[in-house]
Amino acid sequence: MLQKIKLNKIDDVREFVTAAGKCDFDIDLSYGRVTVDAKSLMGILGMDLANALTVVCHGEDRDFTKTIKKWAVG
Repeated sequence: MLQKIKLNKIDDVREFVTAAGKCDFDIDLSYGRVTVDAKSLMGILGMDLANALTVVCHGEDRDFTKTIKKWAVG
């Protein structure tokens, strides 16, 4: 699955990381050439959150997909 999202607040990042942490597969978050583990709070906070980020899931989880819809863009 590929989804563009925008995390606007620190609380959004925390909620996203918590949801990603419940998945038993890898999830990447990227912008441009930078890619981080979506389960890493520090990794995500080190990214430029002013831009839309791309979520790449290497598996499928309905709850996670449902959760990230609230941050979906474009």
